[in-house]
Order: sequence, then structure tokens, then C-alpha cells
Amino acid sequence: MSTNKPQRPNYFWSMLTMKCPRCRKGPMFKDQNPFHVKFSKIFNMYENCPVCGQQYELETGFWFGTGYVSYALSVAFSVFNLIWYAVFFGISWRDNSIFIWLGINGVLLVLLQPWLMRLSRAIYLYFFVYYDDDTAKLERFHRHKD
Repeated sequence: MSTNKPQRPNYFWSMLTMKCPRCRKGPMFKDQNPFHVKFSKIFNMYENCPVCGQQYELETGFWFGTGYVSYALSVAFSVFNLIWYAVFFGISWRDNSIFIWLGINGVLLVLLQPWLMRLSRAIYLYFFVYYDDDTAKLERFHRHKD
């Protein structure tokens, strides 16, 4: 007797690739690359998951909470940058290396901001919507039926 149970998609990989938290297959954003779109269209999302139908905006004003997630991501990224910069170059007030790090960190944060803002939306949605095995089974059933 073979129990050929399909493997559940990886939680963190699904979040980093901004897939639906319920089925972990459908994309959240219409254009997957945040750097190829106009800044005004960076949050151009599907209303519902194209695979399982999960609604993305759970209530009016839902996305306001992503500001906190975005802030935490930016602080974590800055601390990471401070650590690697201190390890490889050293930081001192005497030679102004702290200001060089601040400049490098600021430029990196600005360049990565489109991705960080989208990632904060994905992380925030993953707080409230959980993976559903039944939805995944139903989606596989419909795919094999066609």
C-alpha cells in the first residue's frame, strides 16, 4: 500500500516568493518582479488567489499593519548590514567609517524598498491566513480532472 502523499510547499519559500498563504501556489502580485513595474503599480495585486480563490485584502484598511512589518524588516536588514560591515571593514568614529556604512545602508534600503514593501505584505498576510490541506487537495483534484 503506497501512501503517495504530496509534499506541502515550504512555508518560508512560499512567503519569500509571495505565494498565497492558503494554497502556497497562486501568486499574490500580478507582476512577480517588483523592479519591472512603475512604482505606482508596485502593489498591483490580485483580489483573490488565482489558484484557490483566497481573498487577499481581508478587510478595509487591512494593509495598514504592513508598516510595522516593513519597519521590522528594514531594522533587521540594517543590523545585518552593520554586522557584516563591521566584520569586514571595521567601524570607528575616528575614520568616519560609521558614516560610510550609513550611506551604503541607506542606498541599499532605497534600492530594495520595492521588494521589502511587497515582502511585508506577504508576511503580514501569512499572520492571518494559514495553509489549508483540503484546499490543496481540491486544487490537485481539479488539476487532474482537466
